[in-house]
Amino acid sequence: MFEKDDVLSRVLNPDTSDMPRAYRLADYSRIHSWEDYSKQMDDEYRQCEGEGLDIEALKPAFEAIRQMEPGAFRALAADRLFELIGQCKTRKDFCFEEPSDLEGILAARPAHTRRLRKADAARLPAQLRGAWYGRIAGCLLGKTVEGIRTEELLPFLRDSGNLPMHRYIVSGDVPQDAPSRYRFDFQHRCYADKLSFAPADDDTNYTCLYQQLIEKYGRDFTSNDVCAIWQNRQPKTAYCTAERVAYMNMNRGLTPPHTATYENAYREWIGAQIRGDYFGYINPGDPKTAAEMAWRDARVSHVKNGIYGEMFIAAMLAWAAVESDLMEIIRAGLDEIPKNCRLQKEVEQLLELYRAGESEEKAFSWIHVLYDEHTGYGWCHTNPNALIVCASMLWTGGDFGRAICRAVQTGFDTDCNGATVGSILGLRGGIACIEQRWLAPLGGQLNTNIIGVGCASIDELVSTTLKHIGA
Repeated sequence: MFEKDDVLSRVLNPDTSDMPRAYRLADYSRIHSWEDYSKQMDDEYRQCEGEGLDIEALKPAFEAIRQMEPGAFRALAADRLFELIGQCKTRKDFCFEEPSDLEGILAARPAHTRRLRKADAARLPAQLRGAWYGRIAGCLLGKTVEGIRTEELLPFLRDSGNLPMHRYIVSGDVPQDAPSRYRFDFQHRCYADKLSFAPADDDTNYTCLYQQLIEKYGRDFTSNDVCAIWQNRQPKTAYCTAERVAYMNMNRGLTPPHTATYENAYREWIGAQIRGDYFGYINPGDPKTAAEMAWRDARVSHVKNGIYGEMFIAAMLAWAAVESDLMEIIRAGLDEIPKNCRLQKEVEQLLELYRAGESEEKAFSWIHVLYDEHTGYGWCHTNPNALIVCASMLWTGGDFGRAICRAVQTGFDTDCNGATVGSILGLRGGIACIEQRWLAPLGGQLNTNIIGVGCASIDELVSTTLKHIGA
């Protein structure tokens, strides 16, 4: 579709006569990489490949922009490349069907006859306490080592007597010579023995924020309502990757789905997947409604498998409130996403390994082969982290402590995966399935970055959740 010389000319020799003045005035050294599309070329290229776009002819332009010095000209060149990407077609060998619109997703789902199931009202308070405390505990477990890669994580755990992982990481686990032994910075981390309440984290902020969303707008909230609460209730620094891009796009006046699609190299990353819990909590036994609510949220910042990840988790949570069989819980999630998308196919492959009796080691090694934890795209994409969530539950038999530890020990996005596993299993088993050692560091309190919420009582969050179920 494109000729190489033509591409380079159009990208590298743009008409600068009408360059907006802001481009020239900006100090690009002060712009975070999440907010500067021209710094995202590696991630954008991998994302385009993952989506099946035929971008081979654009490869020289990607490389040329990578090599440019940060500044107005590189930003303008990246803008021009973004326009060309939008003209690319899907490769003929790409065999997946991945709509982002709700009508398309509903039409592409597996045929199923799953009926609504009424939750046990007497059990729900304990289940929701388990979900909230489970999510927060799992998040804290992984937060300490968020961003580490397994070639350092596993030796660290082994040296501290925590491999296989079976407890929180504490400050005494860090050797004095850590700076010379590890590239990972163990300073300024959250350690369970140094806390009197759970620290703020995006993995728990969104659960609280969407309680505020339902409180303000009700169950019929819109994607524009999501944008409004993002802009009004959290600072920019509370948002990462795709969410940061979407937030900046909102402030430019864009509305969904353009907030998700305009110069967003992170559009299938894990950010939406960590946001779906509350929609599962308030729809016990109703995975379809939970997934539809999740879609309204996810489309603000994500497309395709990025959207499906949130729908998948929300639906699983809704079913975990009424079902104990782990395979059935996962199936409930799969029923709400397209049957021929990458996420569905990869989870099906994982389930086949489980049914075949493959070992835990082989299952998690398979995920590491499928996605490279050493690239931002591989480490933070929705799919490998969703696979870790499912595998951690299945190969531990749903044991809460073992499962959140397995999720974190595997690497990738450790706090996200620990939180999601803890949330699902906490809802499934109720607060009784969580040992006191996981609860003690939380002090019954959760700090947030949400304006007007601050540090919240976890039990009060549970009480409000119960109210929203009946709304």
